[in-house]
Amino acid sequence: MQSDYLIQKKPMFALLVFSFPIIIGNLFQQIYTMADSAIAGRFISEQALAAIGASYSLTNIFICVAIGGGIGASVLVSQFFGAKEYKKMKISIYTAFISFLIISVILSGIGIFFSRKIMILLNTPSDCLDLAIIYLKIYFLALPFLFMYNVLAAMYNALGKSQITLYFLIFSSVCNIILDLVFVIQFDMGVAGLAWATLLAQGISAVLSFFMFIRIINNIYHDHTQFFSNKLLKSMSKIALPSIFQQSTVAVGMMLVQSVVNSFGSQTLAGFSAAMRIESICVVPMMGIGNAVSSYTAQNIGANKQERVIEGYHAANKIVFICSVIIFLILEIFNRPIISLFIGVDGTSLASSTGQNYLRFMGWFFVLIGLKMTVDGLLRGAGDMKVFTIANLVNLLIRIAFAVILAPRYGISMVWIAVPIGWFANWIISFSQYSTGKWKRINI
Repeated sequence: MQSDYLIQKKPMFALLVFSFPIIIGNLFQQIYTMADSAIAGRFISEQALAAIGASYSLTNIFICVAIGGGIGASVLVSQFFGAKEYKKMKISIYTAFISFLIISVILSGIGIFFSRKIMILLNTPSDCLDLAIIYLKIYFLALPFLFMYNVLAAMYNALGKSQITLYFLIFSSVCNIILDLVFVIQFDMGVAGLAWATLLAQGISAVLSFFMFIRIINNIYHDHTQFFSNKLLKSMSKIALPSIFQQSTVAVGMMLVQSVVNSFGSQTLAGFSAAMRIESICVVPMMGIGNAVSSYTAQNIGANKQERVIEGYHAANKIVFICSVIIFLILEIFNRPIISLFIGVDGTSLASSTGQNYLRFMGWFFVLIGLKMTVDGLLRGAGDMKVFTIANLVNLLIRIAFAVILAPRYGISMVWIAVPIGWFANWIISFSQYSTGKWKRINI
C-alpha cells in the first residue's frame, strides 16, 4: 500500500490499517511485561511479583517520556511528510534522535543513582524493597535502548509504516519471554534475570530497527542534510513536551497512587500489580487508535484536508465503542482465571480478591479512556496543545486527590474509583476544545 494512504483512503479503512499493527505490536510489548509479572509470581515468589509491581510505576514514567517524546516529534515529521517537504522531514528525524539519545543517557544515570531513595519514598514494603532495587538498576541500564526503540516506532508510524514497528515488537517480545524463562528457571537468576532479559531483547531490537529506518529515510530523500536544527527542535518541543506530559500524567499519577497502595502491604500490592498489568493490555487498543488519529490528523492537515480529519475522528470513536464492549465482556466473565495467571496456587486470598475487584470495576469504563485518547490524538496531531495539557493535568490531580485523601480513610477502592472520573474530566475538557474548531488553524 502507498505511504500516503492516511491522506487518500477512506478514514475508517485508513485508521484501521494504520492502527492495527500498532495495537498488535503494543499488545506484544505488554504481553512480555505481563510475562515478567507472571513468571515472577509463579516461579519466584509473591514478593517478587510485588517488587515488579512496585517498580512498574517508576519505570512506566520513563517509558511514557520515551513514547510521548516520540509521538510529539513524529507529528512534525508527519506534517512534513504529508506536505512532501522531505528535507525538513529528514532533519527533524535526525534532531529527534540526537535529542532523545542525550536525554535517555541522563535519565538512565538519574534512575540508577536514585532508585533506592525513590522506592523508599514510595513506601515500598520492606519484604520486597531489595528485589525492586535489583530489578530497577538493571532496567535503567537499558533506558537508551528503550528510548531509541520508542522514538523509532513513532517515526515509522509518522511515515505510515506501522507494520515495521509490529515486526520488531514481535521479535523483541518473543525474545524477551524466552530469555525470561531461561534466566529464571534454568539459571535461577530471580528478578535480576527478568531485568537482564528485557535489556538484551530491547537492545537487539532497537539496533536492528535503527539501521533499517536509516535505509528507509535515505530512500525517501537521498541528499545529505544537517544533523541538527535548533529551529526544528524548538518547533518539535512545542508538541513533544506537552505530549510527554500527557503520556506521563497517568504514569506519574500511578506512581503517587502506588505509594498509597504500597502502604496496604505486599499482598494487596501483588493483587493490584496483577490487575494493573491487565489494565495496561486493555488500554492498548485505545492508545493505538489515539496514536493513529494523531498521525492521521497531522498528515491530513499537512495536506490541507482539515474536513477529512473530522471524518476520521468520528470513525475512530466507532472503533473505540466496539473495543470497549469486547473488553467489558472479557473482564466481567474471566477476571478470576486472569488474575490466577499471576498469583498462582500459593497466592493469598487478599491478593486474588484485590485483583478481581479492580478488574470487575474497571471493565465498565474503558470506553472513557478510548474517547479521551481519540480527541487527545486529534488535538496533538493538530498541534493544539494548551487545553490538551490542562485536560491531562486535571486527570492527574483527580487521581492523586482520591488516592492520597480518600484511600487511607475509605479503603483501597478509592484508588480505582478515581480512574474513570479522571478520564471523564479529561475527555470533557479536550472535547470542548475540539468543538471550537480552533485546532484547524494552529501553525506549528
